Amino acid sequence: MAERSTAAVDVADNSGEKPLTAQADQSTADGVAQNRERDTDSAASEEAQGSGGTEVGKTTPPELHSGHKLARRYRLEECVTRLDGFSSWRAVDEKLRRAVGVHILPADHARARSVLAAARSSALLGDPRFVQVLDAVEENDLVYVVHEWLPDATELTTLLASGPLEPHDAYQMVTQVAHAMAAAHREGLSHLRLNPSAVLRSGSGQWRIRGLAVNAALRGISSETPQRTDTEAIGALLYAALTQRWPYEEDAYGLSGLPKDVGLIAPDQVRAGVHRGLSELAMRALVNDGATASRHESACTTPEDLVKAIGEMPRIRPPEPAFTAPPEYQRTNYHQGSYGRPTPHPGVTQPIPPPPPLQSRTGKALKWAVSALLIAALGLGSWQLADALMDQGGKSSDDTNTNQTTDGNDKDGGKTRPTKPIAIKGAEEYVVEGSAQAPEDVGNTYDGKTSTYWRTKSYNEGPRLAPYKPGVGIVYDLGSAKDVSAASIGLRYSGNHTTIHLYAADSLAPSTSVDGMKKIGTVTTSGTTAIMKASTAVKTQYVLLWITDVPHAPGDDYSGSGYKQAITDVTFKG
Repeated sequence: MAERSTAAVDVADNSGEKPLTAQADQSTADGVAQNRERDTDSAASEEAQGSGGTEVGKTTPPELHSGHKLARRYRLEECVTRLDGFSSWRAVDEKLRRAVGVHILPADHARARSVLAAARSSALLGDPRFVQVLDAVEENDLVYVVHEWLPDATELTTLLASGPLEPHDAYQMVTQVAHAMAAAHREGLSHLRLNPSAVLRSGSGQWRIRGLAVNAALRGISSETPQRTDTEAIGALLYAALTQRWPYEEDAYGLSGLPKDVGLIAPDQVRAGVHRGLSELAMRALVNDGATASRHESACTTPEDLVKAIGEMPRIRPPEPAFTAPPEYQRTNYHQGSYGRPTPHPGVTQPIPPPPPLQSRTGKALKWAVSALLIAALGLGSWQLADALMDQGGKSSDDTNTNQTTDGNDKDGGKTRPTKPIAIKGAEEYVVEGSAQAPEDVGNTYDGKTSTYWRTKSYNEGPRLAPYKPGVGIVYDLGSAKDVSAASIGLRYSGNHTTIHLYAADSLAPSTSVDGMKKIGTVTTSGTTAIMKASTAVKTQYVLLWITDVPHAPGDDYSGSGYKQAITDVTFKG
């Protein structure tokens, strides 16, 4: 498969490095920066005490400032972390006109090689549940890692500042984080700094994880049991989400720790009203100091164990929306037509007097005038109707189809039910296997601009994407359940041929395979516009746009010639 993309890292060999692992600690500010200097003292003391860190020589951090450009493309805007010889910045990708995050450290830094290897390994995963690494480069005596910046996402730290999460929100968080980390460990990647600052909730309600492998590499942290370390960190996240307390004696991430000399107690003993199933799940993941000794269930020591335990739980449904009844209508005495009239007694119906008859001389004359006009109008109309029928009868023998304007079986007189566009509230790229295509560009497909687009990679064989991939696509969020009956999809490349399927999904990260989804419709085209009309409208909040066939197209700035396609704009109608 030949491919080249500015939104993916040019992946190189990781020089035989083993998967990077580390112990949970504080954030490196991969996205929205909060408490940007809080890591400095704790991380420095951690490494000085030898708690999992590697000794770092005194390396002078690069002299950088706001406005500095990397690769003539990434303009640094704001420094959000400066620690141990590296710095993290909010920056702007001037080529793609979007915000990004950048980690920078000197090329001769003791951890520069491991950071590059970790970034490239993380980029290969291509899982949209993680904040994506976009570039990893060494040039001009600097090593820098570019990653997504999610301006609409909120840290779990910020969410917990106002109180614990609702049971359904906590269930969604632990489910999505556990599944994501299980997928990462299957590829040999670990996080090891999984804490409330590394978990984000996007504007669409999906949970994202930032800093996979990279955060630990930046601080030189490792672990002999990476799966257990990440699993215990997920348990700590769930514990904090249920209780608004950190499950250790030390205060951390704006949360109070547990009382001294009490030990680790279950969440439902810390706070009233905690969901019992989630409380037990948190204790099964927090396996230190015999936390599960009094429990009948076995401890969860890997993310896969945690995923299995979640699957055995009854599903926690979202709370029913609360509807407020409108206030009872209050009748007053000042309605139109009643002002100034005497108020009727309760229970007495006031009769409406009939209008006075036209009994005067003027009234009689007016009645005769109106009658005469009506008779004249009826006579004139009858004469015109007869004349028209006579003319039409003379022509009927010449053209028998002139009056056949509608189909006799069309009960609506040829009229079709009008459709209206459905607003798109959010979208995520859907990845079944292998790497993602361009997850950072999905917003370009519904921004109202035909000049922007989301693209697939370039493939050597086609039009069928298999066996490289079963398909590629995007899941769209319509905000609420809507009847979807049609779609218009703008394409960048024409040619033989593009095939697109639409399915009803259950979320932005569907829990079922494509084969298990309800199909809305299919369209195949060789042009640059695909119009799909469903035989029957399907009601759904999430729509998967699934591409299985792409045409052959010439090379451009992003990829060489090959079988590929790009979507410029998408409109759903119902």
